[in-house]
Amino acid sequence: MTDQPITPLSQFVEHPSQRATPLDVLKEARRRWLRGERISLNELAETVGIGRTTLFRWVGTKELLMAEIMWSLYEPTLQEARKQACGSGAEYIANICRFTMTAVINSRPLRQFISDDPQFALQILTSTRLLQERRLNAMKQLLTEEIEKGTIDPGLEIDSLALVIIRLTESFTYSDLIVGRPPAIDEACKAIRTLCGDRQQPHSAA
Repeated sequence: MTDQPITPLSQFVEHPSQRATPLDVLKEARRRWLRGERISLNELAETVGIGRTTLFRWVGTKELLMAEIMWSLYEPTLQEARKQACGSGAEYIANICRFTMTAVINSRPLRQFISDDPQFALQILTSTRLLQERRLNAMKQLLTEEIEKGTIDPGLEIDSLALVIIRLTESFTYSDLIVGRPPAIDEACKAIRTLCGDRQQPHSAA
């Protein structure tokens, strides 16, 4: 019988490791957050079976861990928005934003998170560098694709336009907390279409 090569994967399948990994920490933290629980790093370390020193080495801070949770939920929502949104150019971009804003507003765990500690929640959602950079990069990629297709001709540079759109969606999504007025998705989408060079009336995503 020919000897089969030993690979890390085959070794893991035959002798699964019981050691926790940083991904295990993220998964457990996300499960707790989705259940509406507050995230305690001490309890998280105990559940996963690691020490506090290891936990902090893996996740950095609670703020960074929360940002990773937000991104792990936002990214698949964004990908689904890109699949579901109709139209092209400015309309397509606005409808993607409509989809993601609606998902955020309708997320019970997120609204619970905001209700429990509005200041901390807004800090994570709008000021954490890790989350902001990933959202900006995703928006810049989307804008670049539409510019290369020739469907939009914005008056701003991509970096500036992406930042304005991200800040605009945040302001209109969390307007109830920031200025005490209900979220205004239609107004946000109208502004996004204008920024992208389209002055037609906005349409809802399919």
